[in-house]
Amino acid sequence: MPIEWSIKDDNIIELVVSGQLIYTEFQGMQGQFESVIKEKGKCRILVILKDFAGWNADKGWEDSSATERTDPYIEKFAIVGDEKWRDMVEVFTLKGLRPIPIEYFSADKEQQARDWLDS
Repeated sequence: MPIEWSIKDDNIIELVVSGQLIYTEFQGMQGQFESVIKEKGKCRILVILKDFAGWNADKGWEDSSATERTDPYIEKFAIVGDEKWRDMVEVFTLKGLRPIPIEYFSADKEQQARDWLDS
Protein backbone atom coordinates (compact mmCIF):
# COMPACT_ATOMS: atom_id res chain seq x y z
CA MET A 1 0.00 0.00 0.00
CA PRO A 2 1.51 3.35 -1.00
CA ILE A 3 -0.23 5.17 1.87
CA GLU A 4 0.94 5.04 5.47
CA TRP A 5 -0.66 7.20 8.11
CA SER A 6 -0.37 8.00 11.78
CA ILE A 7 -2.00 10.29 14.31
CA LYS A 8 0.23 12.78 16.09
CA ASP A 9 -0.46 14.04 19.63
CA ASP A 10 -1.48 17.49 18.44
CA ASN A 11 -4.40 16.12 16.37
CA ILE A 12 -2.46 16.07 13.14
CA ILE A 13 -3.11 13.10 10.91
CA GLU A 14 0.03 12.53 8.87
CA LEU A 15 -0.04 10.55 5.64
CA VAL A 16 2.98 9.50 3.62
CA VAL A 17 2.04 8.69 0.04
CA SER A 18 4.56 6.96 -2.20
CA GLY A 19 4.54 5.18 -5.52
CA GLN A 20 1.43 5.15 -7.66
CA LEU A 21 -1.97 5.39 -6.00
CA ILE A 22 -4.36 2.59 -6.96
CA TYR A 23 -8.02 3.51 -6.61
CA THR A 24 -9.11 0.30 -4.86
CA GLU A 25 -6.35 0.68 -2.25
CA PHE A 26 -7.20 4.36 -1.79
CA GLN A 27 -10.89 3.56 -1.39
CA GLY A 28 -10.17 0.91 1.27
CA MET A 29 -7.95 3.27 3.23
CA GLN A 30 -10.47 6.09 2.87
CA GLY A 31 -13.13 4.19 4.85
CA GLN A 32 -10.75 3.61 7.76
CA PHE A 33 -9.51 7.18 7.57
CA GLU A 34 -13.05 8.57 7.64
CA SER A 35 -13.86 6.67 10.84
CA VAL A 36 -10.71 7.92 12.55
CA ILE A 37 -11.36 11.53 11.56
CA LYS A 38 -14.90 11.44 12.90
CA GLU A 39 -13.72 9.82 16.13
CA LYS A 40 -10.88 12.34 16.69
CA GLY A 41 -13.01 15.39 16.13
CA LYS A 42 -11.32 18.47 14.72
CA CYS A 43 -7.97 17.60 13.18
CA ARG A 44 -5.43 18.84 10.69
CA ILE A 45 -4.09 16.80 7.78
CA LEU A 46 -0.48 16.64 6.58
CA VAL A 47 0.20 14.68 3.40
CA ILE A 48 3.81 14.05 2.43
CA LEU A 49 4.37 12.87 -1.15
CA LYS A 50 7.51 10.75 -1.13
CA ASP A 51 8.66 9.17 -4.41
CA PHE A 52 5.12 9.82 -5.61
CA ALA A 53 4.20 8.52 -9.08
CA GLY A 54 0.64 9.79 -9.51
CA TRP A 55 -2.65 7.94 -9.86
CA ASN A 56 -3.65 4.91 -11.87
CA ALA A 57 -6.30 5.26 -14.57
CA ASP A 58 -9.06 3.32 -12.80
CA LYS A 59 -12.58 4.69 -12.67
CA GLY A 60 -13.86 6.13 -9.41
CA TRP A 61 -11.43 8.95 -8.72
CA GLU A 62 -14.14 11.48 -9.60
CA ASP A 63 -16.20 10.44 -6.54
CA SER A 64 -15.69 13.21 -4.00
CA SER A 65 -18.50 12.22 -1.63
CA ALA A 66 -16.05 11.36 1.17
CA THR A 67 -14.91 14.98 1.32
CA GLU A 68 -18.44 16.06 2.19
CA ARG A 69 -18.46 13.61 5.10
CA THR A 70 -14.99 14.47 6.44
CA ASP A 71 -14.61 18.21 5.79
CA PRO A 72 -16.60 19.21 8.92
CA TYR A 73 -13.85 17.49 10.98
CA ILE A 74 -10.82 18.97 9.18
CA GLU A 75 -9.42 22.36 10.16
CA LYS A 76 -6.55 22.59 7.65
CA PHE A 77 -5.00 20.41 4.96
CA ALA A 78 -1.32 20.69 3.94
CA ILE A 79 0.42 18.74 1.19
CA VAL A 80 4.21 18.55 0.81
CA GLY A 81 5.71 17.27 -2.43
CA ASP A 82 7.60 17.81 -5.63
CA GLU A 83 6.52 20.94 -7.50
CA LYS A 84 5.66 18.89 -10.60
CA TRP A 85 2.61 17.51 -8.74
CA ARG A 86 1.28 20.83 -7.40
CA ASP A 87 -1.40 21.53 -10.03
CA MET A 88 -2.68 17.95 -10.21
CA VAL A 89 -2.79 17.58 -6.43
CA GLU A 90 -4.64 20.86 -6.01
CA VAL A 91 -7.27 19.63 -8.49
CA PHE A 92 -7.38 16.21 -6.80
CA THR A 93 -7.96 17.79 -3.37
CA LEU A 94 -10.53 20.22 -4.79
CA LYS A 95 -8.59 23.20 -3.46
CA GLY A 96 -10.77 26.30 -3.59
CA LEU A 97 -13.97 24.28 -3.77
CA ARG A 98 -13.94 22.90 -0.24
CA PRO A 99 -14.71 24.85 2.95
CA ILE A 100 -11.26 24.13 4.43
CA PRO A 101 -7.92 25.80 3.75
CA ILE A 102 -5.68 23.61 1.58
CA GLU A 103 -2.06 24.55 0.86
CA TYR A 104 0.65 22.85 -1.17
CA PHE A 105 4.30 23.18 -0.09
CA SER A 106 7.36 22.18 -2.09
CA ALA A 107 9.31 19.16 -0.84
CA ASP A 108 11.93 21.31 0.90
CA LYS A 109 9.25 23.20 2.88
CA GLU A 110 7.95 20.45 5.16
CA GLN A 111 8.66 22.47 8.31
CA GLN A 112 6.83 25.45 6.80
CA ALA A 113 3.83 23.19 6.18
CA ARG A 114 3.92 22.00 9.79
CA ASP A 115 4.16 25.60 11.01
CA TRP A 116 1.20 26.58 8.81
CA LEU A 117 -0.87 23.74 10.27
CA ASP A 118 -0.04 24.96 13.77
CA SER A 119 -0.91 28.62 13.06
